Amino acid sequence: MPSSAESITRLSSCAQPFPARHFPPRHRFACRQTSLVPAKQRRSRITSGYRAFCSAQLQVADLPVSRSPRKPAKLAVFVSGGGSNFRAIHDAILTGHVQAQISAIVSDAPGCGAWAYARQAGIPTFCFPKSSKPYLDMPADTPSPLDTTTLIQVLKHQLEVEYVVLAGYLKLVPAELVREYKDAMLNIHPGLLPAFGGKGLYGLRVHKAVIASGVRFSGATVHFVDEHYDTGPILAQAVVPVHPYDTPQTLAARVLEQEHKLYPRAVAALAEGRITWRDDGVPILWSPQ
Repeated sequence: MPSSAESITRLSSCAQPFPARHFPPRHRFACRQTSLVPAKQRRSRITSGYRAFCSAQLQVADLPVSRSPRKPAKLAVFVSGGGSNFRAIHDAILTGHVQAQISAIVSDAPGCGAWAYARQAGIPTFCFPKSSKPYLDMPADTPSPLDTTTLIQVLKHQLEVEYVVLAGYLKLVPAELVREYKDAMLNIHPGLLPAFGGKGLYGLRVHKAVIASGVRFSGATVHFVDEHYDTGPILAQAVVPVHPYDTPQTLAARVLEQEHKLYPRAVAALAEGRITWRDDGVPILWSPQ
C-alpha cells in the first residue's frame, strides 16, 4: 500500500504545475495524522484537499485578468480576397460571441469579395498600400490608397482602432504599423506553424507543401504579428488529419472549417482581455468564465 507521501507525489505528478513541495502544509500535516484511517478514505481526503488547493491557486494566481464589463473593442480587419475569416468574425460579432465592432476594412485589393461584403455591411473601407501601379478592378468610388503614415493616423487617431486582425491579407505589414500595434495584431495561417510558413507560403501553396512532406497532421495557427512573415508568437492552433489521398483542395476545406471556429475565439479573447503573457514571451489564451 502506498504511503501518504507517495500518494501526494502521484497526485502532483499528474496535475502539474503544482509539484508536491507546493502542497499546502496543513494538508501534509493532515495526511501524516491519518495513518489509522482506511486507505480508500485517506486517498479521498488527500485528493479533495489537493483539488481545493488547485482551485484556489487558479482563482487567485492564474487568472489575473479583470472580469469587469468592457466596451466593445474596435477592430480593423485587413483582407485581400474573399474574406471568409472576416465574415466568420463579423458573424460572431453580430451573434454576440465577440464583444467588438469592426471599424475599418483595409485591403490591397479593392473590389475583392471581402471589400464588397464590407461595403454592403456599411463598414468603412480603405485601400492600402499606396502603389505606383494601378489597382485592377477598383470600384469607381474607391478612396485614394493610403501610405503607412496616413493609415496609422486614420486607425489610431481618427477611428481609435485598438486591434488589427489580418484575415487573408497577403502583403507584409510595414514595421511602423506593427510597432504601433505591438501585441495587438493577429494573423491566421492555414498550417501548423512554425512549419510550412514564411514568404510565399499561403493558401493552396501551404496545403501542397503539407501533402508533399508526408506529415499526418495539419491545421490552423493564430499568431501575433511581428515584422516578418509567420514568425510571431503563437496564440492558438487547431489540428486536422491529413488523409492519404488528400488533394490541396480537400485539405484546404478541412482546415478552413477549423479556421472559422478558431479565429473568432482568438479575436474574442483579444477583445475581452483574456490573453496574458508568460515571462518567456509566450501568450496564453484563457477561456471565458
